[in-house]
Amino acid sequence: MKITKFHSGLALTTSLLLAALTGCGAANTASSSSSSAAASSSVSASSSSEQKHTSFFVKDNGDGTKVIKDIDGKEVTVPTHPERIADLWHANNQIVLLLGGADKLSATTTAVKSLEWFKQVYPGIEKVDAPVKGTDVNMEQLLADKPDVVLASSKDQISKTSAADIPSVHVEFQNFADLKRTVELTAEVIGTNDAIDRANKYLAYLEKNENLIKERLKDVKESPKVLHISGGSDLTKVDGSKSLIGEWMKLAGATNSLDGVENLKNVSIEQIIASQPDIIIIGGSDAQKGVDAIKADAAWADVPAVKNGKIIKNPVGTFNWDRYSAEEALQILWAAKQFHPEQFQDVDLVKETREFYSTFYGYNLTEDEAQRIINGEGPAK
Repeated sequence: MKITKFHSGLALTTSLLLAALTGCGAANTASSSSSSAAASSSVSASSSSEQKHTSFFVKDNGDGTKVIKDIDGKEVTVPTHPERIADLWHANNQIVLLLGGADKLSATTTAVKSLEWFKQVYPGIEKVDAPVKGTDVNMEQLLADKPDVVLASSKDQISKTSAADIPSVHVEFQNFADLKRTVELTAEVIGTNDAIDRANKYLAYLEKNENLIKERLKDVKESPKVLHISGGSDLTKVDGSKSLIGEWMKLAGATNSLDGVENLKNVSIEQIIASQPDIIIIGGSDAQKGVDAIKADAAWADVPAVKNGKIIKNPVGTFNWDRYSAEEALQILWAAKQFHPEQFQDVDLVKETREFYSTFYGYNLTEDEAQRIINGEGPAK
């Protein structure tokens, strides 16, 4: 399968494609807190000095700008090689990091600056201004950051920044198909061959994992019922089957216990208990709070997941694995191994996590660090 369509036939070299399809390769060494995605070497060297493009490219204007399409297909004129990128969507900052563009960030969000593993992998985020709190943008502050281009998921933000004459690109995903498109689009905005090479290697790795899971589960009939709670502070805010969470659950061989419920929806505790999940997964950095609260609450006592000790914290890396994350490529392996351990005994999540971080972030996790991420824990203090 061709993962990314290049303009004017500028396809990946055969050597890059073979490297991509083998997934993440080299073994990792000791952790280095000073390494970062932007400072790391290219995922793969380009054999041509010609500029690569993705399917989101429309044309080069010949004046240092180009026309691209955003996630909705709307044409936007952006700098060909931006030096200052304002990323106003928390989740997409991780994609910029993955694509080697973190040193170009001139503005981010307060939420990104609070992500412990993001800061561990890329300490430079501490110096990036954060004019976005929640979805509110301080436009005066953003203009002072002098971005060449804005990336945002909020159409209200896009409207405001476009009105301020800043080239603004809508990026967003609620499913795996749009995750892949957003990675490709973000690489086009960053505008380097290295970013496009990284995007293709990532997409090939994600597809390899998807295909592995489909192959291993094609004859498996058992489908555990799983409840996904978004975070430990609100046990009634859930992610049902009509969400990205519902999509990875289905791929990994489970049934969402709350069918027809959307992303981040509050439901009654009675509705949750009546769904009788076999497994409960709690996301977020406060997941342990939720685990403790469920165990202490007699109302949950007869839920199968509670009876059988199947209350699990979701992994949290540079962004939560379960939600709007490039680390969905690892999440699906983790989930499949949780739901069907016999079919995935040979999948070493610590190894996969270390190789992912080394390959895409240029950060060499120790085994302990990788296990902490898988356990939903922050860096050791």
